[in-house]
Amino acid sequence: MPKSFNTTGVCVPEKHYMVDITNRIQEIKKYVAAGKYLTINRARQYGKTTTLTALRKALESEYVVVSLDFQGISNAGFKTEQTFVQELSRLILGKKRSGLTMPELIEGKLSDYVSRTDNKAKLGELFDTFTEWCALSEKEVVVFIDEVDSATNNQVFLDFLGQLREGYILRDTEGIKTFKSVILAGVTYVNHLKGKIRIDDQHKVNSPWNIEADFNVDMSLNADGIAGMLEEYRTDHQLEFDSKFIAKEIFDYTNGYPYLVSRMCQIIDERLFPKKFDSLQDAWSRNGIDEAVKTILYGSSTLFDSLSRKLENYPDLRDILKSILMEGTNIPFNNYQEELSQMKMHGFISNRNGTVVVSNRIFETFLYNLFLSDEIMKNNVFVRESGLAKNMFVEDNKLNMPLILERFIGTYTEVFGPLEEKFKKKDGREQFLLYLKPIINGTGNYYIEAQTRDQTRTDIILDYLGQRYIIELKIWHGDSYNRAGEEQLTGYLDFFGEKVGYMLSFNFNKKKKSQGVRRIVHTDKVLFEAML
Repeated sequence: MPKSFNTTGVCVPEKHYMVDITNRIQEIKKYVAAGKYLTINRARQYGKTTTLTALRKALESEYVVVSLDFQGISNAGFKTEQTFVQELSRLILGKKRSGLTMPELIEGKLSDYVSRTDNKAKLGELFDTFTEWCALSEKEVVVFIDEVDSATNNQVFLDFLGQLREGYILRDTEGIKTFKSVILAGVTYVNHLKGKIRIDDQHKVNSPWNIEADFNVDMSLNADGIAGMLEEYRTDHQLEFDSKFIAKEIFDYTNGYPYLVSRMCQIIDERLFPKKFDSLQDAWSRNGIDEAVKTILYGSSTLFDSLSRKLENYPDLRDILKSILMEGTNIPFNNYQEELSQMKMHGFISNRNGTVVVSNRIFETFLYNLFLSDEIMKNNVFVRESGLAKNMFVEDNKLNMPLILERFIGTYTEVFGPLEEKFKKKDGREQFLLYLKPIINGTGNYYIEAQTRDQTRTDIILDYLGQRYIIELKIWHGDSYNRAGEEQLTGYLDFFGEKVGYMLSFNFNKKKKSQGVRRIVHTDKVLFEAML
């Protein structure tokens, strides 16, 4: 069976195209060899299970690896100590089917815990059995537990963590045999559980998981790794495309978020030919990237569902993100601020040098679309005007951007009149995006270049049927500032390999030159400068 790109469940190298994670596995093996207990906290669909599966295979020759998934325990299994011990014992015994070996004595004791009805099985007894197993085993025992989120609202799970902690301490203080290493994987920060479970209306004070090591292994995918995966795909399908270029484009949109990388590749491979492109090779192009991005942004996704729910649950966070994206505001990151901590935990924002940033361009564009939809639902005049005039802006499948700028200026002036001092940069950015959206809807993509998104300058990158348009928005601060802006835009055009760029300046000078659009040549570039 030929390989495919996978976006559901675990990725298997023999069945799926995967980025080589050998280096990641080698780094985690160092934690295991050092006897560390740790947690792999990453967002949904971030490759945790795939990593644990690969790690288990890499360790099996040296250790006894007990790899469990707490999704195999129902909610009822976490209700009492008795049911938890029974269900955990059942899970471990079930691993015999996948090759786990254990001493006959240990197997018998686990079977006894599963079947007990009169003398209730105790957590302490189970851990005594684990200690005995570690003492009897020729190889050291390592435990992985995936999907620990399934247990996070239950006191019995805290007791389980407490037993792990006690064994870890006794191992180092008294030399008692116990698990060599324990790795918990999930979205929820396990050491924050003390605030989620109440006893007699009082929060737990101490986390039982304060023994974990700092886990600093990068779980995202880099451009070189993506290129290597595409090289394998290209060879298998006997195609000719620039795998490094495509990998960089994918990385620029996803920032290496594993699900989004695989999903973009999957869409290009399975959905674009012959519906959108004449050949599979044609689909592996920048046009194909654009189509894949549109498919993701305008389709349904559990990631976007989760992001939307977070914004509904945290209205203040919605305003913060809108301020970051629309105004270029810098918001300090604080991991003890509940909304920011939750969003980071679920992979939607990151802490970049102490500042809150949206994790990748796809999430950013989703949020822009969401915030713009709020205005569209208000029957915004820009949406009506540009939608009605859409056909005049497209010529030979290319956008007439100078005309778009000219009509935007006219519409803005008609609706709002002369610019006022209370005008903010976000006002122009939001209204211009609202004007653009009906024109490119269903055909083109846009994003805001994060490095230039501030209070003084914004670059909008627009992809439309293979053509890239770069539009710089800025506040007018005089001719010298404008010339500096021309230099910046020219450099940016060089970076993207484009010859034509566009500037939209918002000018508050009452003695300003007449507003409109003018064409200039700057070095080897053509710039269309629009002034409002």
